[in-house]
Amino acid sequence: MPYEALSKARLTKALRRLSELATAEGLVLELALYGGAVFTLVYGSRETTKDVDAIIKPAAAGARLVKVVATDQNLSIDWLNGEVQQFLSHCGERRPYPSQDFAPGLRITIPTAAYLLALKLNACRQPLPGHLGDEADILFLLARIKPASVTAVEAIHDRFFPGEGLHGDAIELIEEYLEGKK
Repeated sequence: MPYEALSKARLTKALRRLSELATAEGLVLELALYGGAVFTLVYGSRETTKDVDAIIKPAAAGARLVKVVATDQNLSIDWLNGEVQQFLSHCGERRPYPSQDFAPGLRITIPTAAYLLALKLNACRQPLPGHLGDEADILFLLARIKPASVTAVEAIHDRFFPGEGLHGDAIELIEEYLEGKK
């Protein structure tokens, strides 16, 4: 099944159903959201996301219930997936997402804006057919954080990915933002 663009309403509906299923089984799933889901659901800076990058615990029960939601709501079987795990920092910062929409079956956390910026800068993917790239998300987060310099952004990145440094495309984008070209 091709990916469906998940709007905030569609994403909310799927997560509510996941919460209902967990509650019916006496579970509380811990869901750490990342990527497009955060920009769509939390910040409203995107209209849609193609999937939900998330880490769910307990993993086995969560994966089983995610598949039920996919079947119930005609979503791609991997509408919620943990592939983001490989890109995460061992020292990432998260905060609770204070929404009662998903209680009591889901306890959702999201990355801080600084951590999400570091993740996006690490990827700094260019637009491709079918993928918007990371530029709009990076620019959104820079506007939210309001860094004074490239050095300030490098310090944010270093906090989460020490010793890795930013690559040229990321630095160029930050410089353009700071110069007011974007």
